[in-house]
Amino acid sequence: MTGRTSRYRITMTTPDASSSDEQQQKVRDLIRGTRTAMLTSIDPDGRLVSKPMATQDVEFDGDVWFIAERASEKVRNIEARPEVNVAYSDNSSWLSLSGTASVVDDHARLEELWNTFTDAWMEGGPENPDNVLIKVDAHSAEYWDSPGSKVTQVANLVKAKLTGRRFEGDHETVDLG
Repeated sequence: MTGRTSRYRITMTTPDASSSDEQQQKVRDLIRGTRTAMLTSIDPDGRLVSKPMATQDVEFDGDVWFIAERASEKVRNIEARPEVNVAYSDNSSWLSLSGTASVVDDHARLEELWNTFTDAWMEGGPENPDNVLIKVDAHSAEYWDSPGSKVTQVANLVKAKLTGRRFEGDHETVDLG
């Protein structure tokens, strides 16, 4: 049996206010840079199900907002069991949020968050009473981030392979509570 080592450096920091603020800002930046997420909820049979969602807003306190149809499976799942996970991924970073979701009927907020992209996927605009908001109150986040451009990442992977030294990246778990 061969052992595998992590390809990410786990940076341990003293939990002070400035490092916590920086980590929370990193989480917000990763979300804003990716926008599309997989929202995982629990179905009536207890299975985890994931649906692609477009993030509409990321508030300073860590809440993320989505727009959905009231009659959708994800809304029914959230109303029955509000525990969710939201996963983001792009070419060089990955983020997992754990939290509690709620279905929010707020016409003014829905109108504020509605955009052309939403219009392409949802019927009737913000005036449609079947369109609702999903608010995820994120309690914790975990991210992995590879530094540099695509070329730098490939060079680092080749260097790791040739030297036998692991690829360095950042990995943090952030308490958003």
